[in-house]
Amino acid sequence: MQAAEDRQKSYVDLHRRDIEFEVGDKVLLKVSPMRGVMRFCKRGKLRLRKYVSDLYHVLEVENIELDEALTYAEVPKEILNRKVRKIRDGEIVLLKVLWSNHNVEEATW
Repeated sequence: MQAAEDRQKSYVDLHRRDIEFEVGDKVLLKVSPMRGVMRFCKRGKLRLRKYVSDLYHVLEVENIELDEALTYAEVPKEILNRKVRKIRDGEIVLLKVLWSNHNVEEATW
């Protein structure tokens, strides 16, 4: 049993690397979703990883006008597709809508 514990400990010590951070360093946080609402640090943990900057990580965001309640109105921008679903007594028309302030991947039926 002791030999197995020593083998496991040497494996962990070999592959573990302690990461040190300085003030101003950027890090990536990974927070695992938990069921229910829990207070921070009461259960679960954060995993810190050093961030390596990359120009591909920069996202361009359009200016969104917010009202006093910090909300905005969704306005249909374009109809991307149209389907007709036949039901027993008639038809239902489905439209795939591209909304303002969203990408094509976020269009909804």
